[in-house]
Amino acid sequence: MVTARCHGAEQRVATDRDGYFRIHLQFPEPPPAARPWLSVELRLEGEHPVEAEADVFIAPECSRFVVISDIDDTIMRTGVANRLAMLWRLFVEDAESRSPFPGVATLYRALHDGASERECNPMLYVSRAPWGIYDVLDEFFRLHDIPVGPILFLREWGMRWTSPLPRRAEDHKQILIRNMLDLYHDLPFVLIGDSGQHDPEIYRQIVDEHPGRVLAVLIRNVSLGEDRVREIEGLAAAVARAGSTLVLAADSVAMAEHASRLGLVSPSSVAAVEADMAAAGARTSRSGTLRLERPTAAGTAEAIAEGALRDAIGGEPESAPPNVVIQPSDAPLPDARKGGRAAP
Repeated sequence: MVTARCHGAEQRVATDRDGYFRIHLQFPEPPPAARPWLSVELRLEGEHPVEAEADVFIAPECSRFVVISDIDDTIMRTGVANRLAMLWRLFVEDAESRSPFPGVATLYRALHDGASERECNPMLYVSRAPWGIYDVLDEFFRLHDIPVGPILFLREWGMRWTSPLPRRAEDHKQILIRNMLDLYHDLPFVLIGDSGQHDPEIYRQIVDEHPGRVLAVLIRNVSLGEDRVREIEGLAAAVARAGSTLVLAADSVAMAEHASRLGLVSPSSVAAVEADMAAAGARTSRSGTLRLERPTAAGTAEAIAEGALRDAIGGEPESAPPNVVIQPSDAPLPDARKGGRAAP
């Protein structure tokens, strides 16, 4: 059994068979507005009790949106398409050996700070990696000054001698994102992922299920095989129908430019991300930005169905990937000047 105490609230719960537990504390009174991070006292009961502390984040009233980001091939180079390389990086490389994409740390700090640079927007991270590498990822985030919270969601692989392969968890990310949409029910969301595996499919489901809750989808362009193009087309159509916006970005600067245009980050953030990339010896994309924009959401979705997006991201395989923005002209942009919580 585990007992948790924080700000006058207490709960006692049993762990599951793998030793994990979930705590839901209801405070008798609101926590201090100036302290978004609170400390939770934890006590594992038994013959030899163990005590620890955990940090929890409570979004302040000035938060305007929530960011949910993938980790693998979105924040750090993992190579999920190459299973052997991915497993080597997953279980052998330490935090110092792992490489973030150039500019990503500055971009995520800008999103956390928001347009006013003091919004303290919640940053949530999801991955199919096992909980066993939590400490490595936590150190990686701190090493590169990437906003660490409040939550880093991994999953239990459930590997045993009798079952040496990870448990299947096809809906792992969907469940987590839906839970967060319920938890932050009064805030809109920004979804960040990559084109390499399942992010477009997952984000398409979320946009379809929760129209009006997703301000923008930012996808890092790491793979454009035929099957990935189809899934990106499906995501783009869903985003257009919902009146939201999508950017298929070749680098972090393209993401920052789009976020700035939407009023999600301060205008100075674009130059900061570009400087971060230059310091890392990385070049920004010189292929320019293509805009797939029609007067209405229905017209934008129809253009995608007719192949406009496929034509925009086509070209020679060895050429630099383009930056493509999909946004109906009648889609309302978030107002960066408004403080406080935004209604979905």
